[in-house]
Amino acid sequence: MPNHFIFDQSNSNFFGRLVNTYAAPGVVAPPDNNATVNAREYISSFSTSSSLGLLGGSVVAAMQVSNPAGSGRNLYVSRITGGVGISLSLLSSFSGSLTLTRAGTIASPSTLTPFNTQFGSAATSVVTARSSTSAITAGTNFLEFPLNPGMFSFDYGGGLIVPPNQNISITVSAALSVAGVLASFTNMIWWEG
Repeated sequence: MPNHFIFDQSNSNFFGRLVNTYAAPGVVAPPDNNATVNAREYISSFSTSSSLGLLGGSVVAAMQVSNPAGSGRNLYVSRITGGVGISLSLLSSFSGSLTLTRAGTIASPSTLTPFNTQFGSAATSVVTARSSTSAITAGTNFLEFPLNPGMFSFDYGGGLIVPPNQNISITVSAALSVAGVLASFTNMIWWEG
């Protein structure tokens, strides 16, 4: 059976130029789909929470992804997500912020293991991922954003490129003025090429 679309003929005033034919299907996919197929896409995540006392306090989730010198690969950031969760808050005032930093310094880090998005793949990332409950210092902040409770997502589609001997850091901080349970979390998805 031929694949003719009778309502979008080339001699029509409404010709869409993207008729799904056998010879040239109109299929579009984000660039990281190919990275996943080739076992080159990774995810790192970090979360922390605290039950705050009567006078409140803050919770910080910081994550840094470093591309080592001589790695031979660039890191292409696909998406940065995260958020803040609040429960048991008693008429408290809330403040929250997200900061993305280039070439920052991470204090008292713990090592994170990047997860390959191709399940079952033995491929490992060239980057070093680390987390901390202290905000990233120094470096250059290139995005600062106020947060409300809930989730955020920034899709970059490879638009942030981290070459060898550079790093990118995310800090999600949140504070309550009185007692409550507060959580901060952050995730980064990237591919290497």
